[in-house]
Amino acid sequence: MLFSSDFLYEVFPDATKQQEFIIAEVNTDSRKEATDSLFVPIRGERFDAHAFIEQAVAQGAVASLWDRTLPIPEAASSIVLFLVDDTLEALQRLAKAHREAIDPIVVGITGSNGKTTTKDLVTSVLKEKYEVLATKGNLNNHIGLPLTVLSMQPSCEVLVLEMGMSNFGEIELLSQIAQPDYAIITNIGESHIEFLGSREGIAKAKSEITAGLAEDGVLIIDGDEPLLAFHHDKETTITCGFEEHNKQQLKIEQTLDAATAFSVNGENYTFSLLGAHNVRNAGYAIVLGKELGVDQQLIQHALLTPSMTGMRMEQLAGKNGSKIINDAYNASPTSMKAAIGTVQGLPFARRILVLGDIYEIGTESKRYHRDIAEAITADTTHVFTIGEDADEITDALKDTPITAVHFGDKESLAKAVLPLLQQDTIVLLKASRGMKLESILDTIAVMEEN
Repeated sequence: MLFSSDFLYEVFPDATKQQEFIIAEVNTDSRKEATDSLFVPIRGERFDAHAFIEQAVAQGAVASLWDRTLPIPEAASSIVLFLVDDTLEALQRLAKAHREAIDPIVVGITGSNGKTTTKDLVTSVLKEKYEVLATKGNLNNHIGLPLTVLSMQPSCEVLVLEMGMSNFGEIELLSQIAQPDYAIITNIGESHIEFLGSREGIAKAKSEITAGLAEDGVLIIDGDEPLLAFHHDKETTITCGFEEHNKQQLKIEQTLDAATAFSVNGENYTFSLLGAHNVRNAGYAIVLGKELGVDQQLIQHALLTPSMTGMRMEQLAGKNGSKIINDAYNASPTSMKAAIGTVQGLPFARRILVLGDIYEIGTESKRYHRDIAEAITADTTHVFTIGEDADEITDALKDTPITAVHFGDKESLAKAVLPLLQQDTIVLLKASRGMKLESILDTIAVMEEN
């Protein structure tokens, strides 16, 4: 049980009738079977979910939020309706009330890149000591975050919330709902720069996570990022990075082909991800774990066996004994350069970069794509690109020893990669989500049988 009818009557006093019930789930999808659920009909651009109340009742709803300006249909006469001015705002208000009622330790995570990886690592570390609920999938916006909060059982001790955004004010809203005790800003990149105007604007938007931060709350940030330097003089800010001035200094000790050894203020760790950017993400998890009393031995165990969301520097077996790093979930110029640098530092004779378009970087998209070529060194043997602007990368490499080819379709690209795969070959897949670059894995990877 999430909560009783009494809790709802307290939050929303205007109900069509009074009867006792329990709520096991809060649901916005009338197509989903959800016994003993509270249905929340959301108005979208293409439909109004109020129209599906009959289906929601048939699927198990025992109560529903309801726009008070709409007539009450006969189909809803068997359940309790809570009349509100705006069902989305009411969903967010209910989430805030539920968070306050359960009162877990709340961790908020935002940043241009690495949010999900950091969330996964933080969750893995804290699960060594606590009962943890964390954001699933992409439920990190003004609807998804409240639904995550409202899936929290009374026994939850730590709530880890990823916070996404595309414009100003969005992170502030999420922070006010979540009221984090700890907040992490992973980095400042270029994602959504077309809406926010500049990296300075992005830093300002990400810093909105402090809007709901507890008065004595701790902010953990990328201490190497100059655009976040205005947080440094706060006593409750912990800077984490590779430069010497950081309160928590990171150092890569050794890079293996399937793991990274690194230290945090001289304390040694090994974990099963690659790349300096992921060492930084792990650093945040270690710092937070120590803040919350997780022993070093337990932190180390979590880093060796983390539960990770797919397509984030995911290591796969390729055809003919090759290795594939599938980092195709999303991309920005910063994260693409970081992934390229990681692959170029690995001990393989043949390094193949398969790169697609980066979205949401505005009118300077072609320049940002061309700049990617600056991160590609002679350690890379092949660069294959696909998309509208990614050809800027291969074009910039035309006078180098690197084999650089742009393709018009993924099938042709995959066929070009296939004969190059051998024991000493590594392939990186990197592009924005909309490119669905992982579809070429059917051709180049060893697929597990169900």
